[in-house]
Amino acid sequence: MTPSTDRPLLSQVVTAMGRTWHPEHFVCTHCQEEIGSRFHEKDGKAFCRKDYFDMFAPKCGGCSRAILENYISALNALWHPECFVCRECFTPFVNGSFFEHDGQPYCESHYHERRGSLCSGCQKPITGRCITAMGRKFHPEHFVCAFCLKQLNKGTFKEQNDKPYCQTCFIKLFS
Repeated sequence: MTPSTDRPLLSQVVTAMGRTWHPEHFVCTHCQEEIGSRFHEKDGKAFCRKDYFDMFAPKCGGCSRAILENYISALNALWHPECFVCRECFTPFVNGSFFEHDGQPYCESHYHERRGSLCSGCQKPITGRCITAMGRKFHPEHFVCAFCLKQLNKGTFKEQNDKPYCQTCFIKLFS
């Protein structure tokens, strides 16, 4: 982009970056479209608004589009406020509280679901003691006999059709 020196500047002109230009010669360095008097400058080069922000503005960690105004800084990234939501259910975070898994934000339920730490009995997160049985996890109080609902201990139950039973109920039902 250089000012035209072979034609006199007789009509409309654009004065920018310390020079005077024919409007049709003052173009975006990237897309070559006329930019008039609304432009952004970087390293002595003029850019239209769209190309400038596409090329040089920070990108959102959620949508990868340029961040032009308000943002949230979290998880080593910047986010549009509307993009900083649970990656699974797209729900905004209450009081800014979120959980990180593989560099992405999640609500508490989906975080525990991703980590495999939801109780198979109540579908709520397990944050304390846990029983692992039949390839699943349970709060101790939710690991119960499928028939009498008596609380079971790991190692003192029988399994039938992917359900746990106490010894007494197993004998009654399946013997």
